[in-house]
Amino acid sequence: MKIGFAGTPEFARVALEALHAASFDVALVLTQPDRPAGRGMKLQASPVKQYALQHGWPVAQPRSLRLDGKYPDDAVASRATLVDAKLDVLVVAAYGLILPQWVLVAPRLGCLNIHASLLPRWRGAAPIHRAIEAGDRETGVTIMQMDAGLDTGAMLLRASLSVGDDSTAQLHDRLASLGGRLIVQALRQAEAGTLQPVAQPADGVTYAHKIEKHEAAVDWLQDAATIVRRIRAFDPFPGANSVLNGVVVKFWAARVRDENANAVPGTVLAVSPVGIDVAAGDAVVTLLELQRPGGKRLPVADFLHGFDVKVGQVFG
Repeated sequence: MKIGFAGTPEFARVALEALHAASFDVALVLTQPDRPAGRGMKLQASPVKQYALQHGWPVAQPRSLRLDGKYPDDAVASRATLVDAKLDVLVVAAYGLILPQWVLVAPRLGCLNIHASLLPRWRGAAPIHRAIEAGDRETGVTIMQMDAGLDTGAMLLRASLSVGDDSTAQLHDRLASLGGRLIVQALRQAEAGTLQPVAQPADGVTYAHKIEKHEAAVDWLQDAATIVRRIRAFDPFPGANSVLNGVVVKFWAARVRDENANAVPGTVLAVSPVGIDVAAGDAVVTLLELQRPGGKRLPVADFLHGFDVKVGQVFG
């Protein structure tokens, strides 16, 4: 089976590595153009491109695939490349570009997407973050036959796992590994002709909208459980935060203390090397790992060595 692969970040690289380990013939890799990154803002290749180049696979980096879009020359060149490749299937994982209809029908078996949710729940850009934020106890990966809609295609394979107390960073790694295993299974079944598409149900559809930086500001009027879930959901990006004495402090780990705060939400109730207790809308949030501007993520005991927090101060 001759495979093309379209993906960009680490989630996609894990899937590409799984395909390579399973000895699939990767004939073409699509990934987004190099982006400025790091303090020097030097152009950096995506994790998928880096992996592809290590294995000598041809790489294309169109800015767009839309023939009527802003970069039609890129799209025309990409169409020629895809047609010439004569792919059996294009595997797509967190690519980041819209695939127009000409791409969806170019490979013999179409395009298979690795989506990090149990569709139809959490269609869209940020399914891992939103599952944690919403308090889902279970999520997973769906291998989907792509169509023109937003994650609306027929489901081919699904596998679930429990969410637990994972941050987005932790859950991402578990789902990436699961996605790699599942796409290998799907392609094996495609080779054998045993894949059975199942239409997504109309009920239970939710949308995982893109994470925006402004969402990271903690609203202490919310209940403690919601605040703690959002701290986990926004790790590693954008990092939940609040202002104390004019300084933006980021929170990376916290837990709920089931106790009535009896104080204005955001008020610091107790400070110790074990945790900083802050009043929330219904209970208490104990902050366990924090970061000040220009500093590192630190457990609370180390954070307090260089940042003074006093009882009665108010996060806002």
